[in-house]
Amino acid sequence: MPAAPEIWHNPRCSKSRAATTHLDGIGAEYTVRRYLDDPPTADELRAVLARLDREPWEITRTGEAVAKELGLRDWPRTEAARERWITALAEHPVLIERPIVLTADGGAVVARTPEALARLGSAAGR
Repeated sequence: MPAAPEIWHNPRCSKSRAATTHLDGIGAEYTVRRYLDDPPTADELRAVLARLDREPWEITRTGEAVAKELGLRDWPRTEAARERWITALAEHPVLIERPIVLTADGGAVVARTPEALARLGSAAGR
């Protein structure tokens, strides 16, 4: 994982743009990963889920068209189904909640709320 913060970014998303604006505003150095163009592997998703301390269904955008096509709302949210969810996220990165910021301290944040953005300041060493 990165030494400096890395943001999994979709420039078309207002929450994602707000996170980069926040990082710029606190003077954080970070790298940008346009995860729709450079999708994470299943192994990378497992590592990020561990850093987030979340399950894959907790970072899945179930309102996306592909989610509806796959019937994700009806998928079990169990340990036995975990790999199925991870595979779906790897194969369809549009399903990944955004933005995800991998912090320099080894953590990660789904930076969608003002509270999550505020946590980025301390995690970025600012």
